[in-house]
Amino acid sequence: MAGSATNFRWKPPPQPQPSQQQNISDSDSDSGSDSDSHHQQNRHNDLSNSIFKAYLDCHSSSSPSSLDLSKIQSFLASSSSGAVSCLICLERIKRTDPTWSCTSSCFAVFHLFCIQNWARQCLDEEDPPADNPWILPHSCGEVCERGLSNNCGHRCLLLCHPGPCASCPKLVKSKCFCGGVEDVRRCGHKLFSCGDVCDKVLDCEIHSCREICHDGECPPCRERAVYRCCCGKVEEEKDCCERVFRCEGLCESKLNCGKHVCERGCHGGECGLCPYRGKRSCPCGKKFYQGLSCDVAAPLCGGTCDKVLGCGYHRCPERCHRGACLETCRIVVTKSCRCGGTKKQVPCRQDVVCERKCQRMRDCGKHPCRRRCCDGQCPPCSEICGKKLKCRNHKCQSPCHRGQCAPCPIMVSISCACGQTHFEVPCGTENNQKPPRCRKLCNITPLCRHGQIQKPHKCHYGACPPCRLPCDEEYPCGHKCKLRCHGPRPPPNREFILKPTKKMLNVHVESTPGSPCPRCPELVWRPCVGHHLAAERMMVCSDKTQFACDNLCGNPLPCGNHYCSFTCHPLEIRSSSLDKRSESCEKCELRCQKERSPRCQHPCPRRCHPEDCPPCKTLVKRSCHCGAMVHAFECIEYNTLSEKDQSKARSCRGPCHRKLPNCTHLCPEICHPGQCPSPEKCGKKVLVRCKCLTLKKEWLCKDVQAAHRANSSDPKDVVPKNQFGVGLLPCDSNCKTKQQMAESVLQQRNVKEIEVKLKP
Repeated sequence: MAGSATNFRWKPPPQPQPSQQQNISDSDSDSGSDSDSHHQQNRHNDLSNSIFKAYLDCHSSSSPSSLDLSKIQSFLASSSSGAVSCLICLERIKRTDPTWSCTSSCFAVFHLFCIQNWARQCLDEEDPPADNPWILPHSCGEVCERGLSNNCGHRCLLLCHPGPCASCPKLVKSKCFCGGVEDVRRCGHKLFSCGDVCDKVLDCEIHSCREICHDGECPPCRERAVYRCCCGKVEEEKDCCERVFRCEGLCESKLNCGKHVCERGCHGGECGLCPYRGKRSCPCGKKFYQGLSCDVAAPLCGGTCDKVLGCGYHRCPERCHRGACLETCRIVVTKSCRCGGTKKQVPCRQDVVCERKCQRMRDCGKHPCRRRCCDGQCPPCSEICGKKLKCRNHKCQSPCHRGQCAPCPIMVSISCACGQTHFEVPCGTENNQKPPRCRKLCNITPLCRHGQIQKPHKCHYGACPPCRLPCDEEYPCGHKCKLRCHGPRPPPNREFILKPTKKMLNVHVESTPGSPCPRCPELVWRPCVGHHLAAERMMVCSDKTQFACDNLCGNPLPCGNHYCSFTCHPLEIRSSSLDKRSESCEKCELRCQKERSPRCQHPCPRRCHPEDCPPCKTLVKRSCHCGAMVHAFECIEYNTLSEKDQSKARSCRGPCHRKLPNCTHLCPEICHPGQCPSPEKCGKKVLVRCKCLTLKKEWLCKDVQAAHRANSSDPKDVVPKNQFGVGLLPCDSNCKTKQQMAESVLQQRNVKEIEVKLKP
């Protein structure tokens, strides 16, 4: 077993304060408290995480370097927690024990005394002091300085540690696999791919590599083309890397003798000389002939063949012959069996085996050989040892042997409750171990109402810690419970047991039900049974006691129109009623005062009642639109009609009989509401005159209105109405003559009147 002893060159670190020294000495002792050991374990875990973070960031999880780093962290965690065990004596390695670690591949840690006895070597050892708690157990505290595994020339810069060294962290300049890119990288990872096409010339020296920049040799050239075989008879399409190939046919080319053909397979180059020309011998090789033609066979010499047979001891007794000699030697000889107890004459090719069974003890010293005709070299014992190992859990599975059995090779994994954090210890030492402290969160879902806001806790065995948040459950009254959470608790994890039975694993643990919230203790103002203002009392919310005040009831009566005059009393409320009127108040005897629907001016003739009033049957008089007649309707019938239907019902269905606003004619339409339509389009005939009233002519009324508007006068303003159409015709010559005659007549009349007045 290759390894290296830990020859420590101890250098005292800076001394801590006295109070720290006292705490350190307490935690360093093997009998220290669990809290101190857990404190040191957490300190070393934090230290290892800070050391290896930079390494783990630049390594993938599946790389060999990452696996080595994980192994180092496992050693550190096991050493800090006191879980390291010697694989020889199966005892725990204490902090004060001298140790030896293998440096070949397993990096296991042993007691120095055990490994010395195991390897029977004497090692000079300087016992390292173990009174400094700031140094990892079994470490000298100095820089490791071991040569790194990739032979880069650098040394490990970590402090003295168990397990393999990490990859080299030095920064060096290196080129990618194809040599196209140069970059500064960690020495342990200086080999990298640039991600571009390799473009190296392949072995065919014709094509270039089209793979992405890669490590190692380029793959064979896979360019396809048509190539000939070595003899040139066959053409096939093949990859460039397989362009040199041989067909399955024979060469069959004429040799230089011209009589024989080449019996070789497909080949390149010349076929060579004829093998039957020149100096030849007889089949046994004792007599030679010179000058024979290549097509003439060499004659037999007639002597004994004398070639060595397959047994290696005797020679062929036949005369010189062509072809192979006898395959098996048939000469009878005297042979002894392997154990030497029997001699017998048998053919040379046959072995002699007797029936005696060997009674010698095998190397284990327990079982006889029992092999038939043993030659004394008894094979190792093939039986299984089957002894109970020191671990007390397994039996030795090695072949039967002398001395003590090898230690149990099985490693027991001790894991946390979720199984994501674990460490391994040798079988037999697991009973003294405690479960590791897992940094993962507990995966049990809380059952109380605070599951979404509850502070998460770490993975654990057993029951989850109780919820410490206020209950905050809402009562039916609207208040919330202020006690600490007393809701249901989820099923607990099983307790830590190294070897749980199948029955233990199959046990179904039920969740713990929560306790109900107590009655609401809040103080509230509670109204009286009549719900009167300013009559409330301060009471406990959960106390449902009712009380009555000295006020009048004042609640609406079932009629919905009046109020109860009784003293405050409990109310019987109808849940089906929207206004929730009481049914326990006095009965109303007054007349109905409700407003009817549809609204009208007539009061309801019934006494006060809760239901709707009956339809109003009172007669309502309404005149028609033109005022020619009066209609009588029932109030309910008329009020339920729409405005359009009311207007239609009031029509007398006769002529309108209303004068048009622009002329003296009546409206020709059927009785209708509102103003008469289109008064400017009246089609009646009107007598139109000139100003002197001499000329006259009949026009349509609408033309007369248009003529008035043309003269800048509104037809409505023509007063009196007998002047409607006067002055629209122009006066002619007859009008002037008539006017002159009228003036002369008037003048003569005036003269006569004056004369009459002047007479005495």
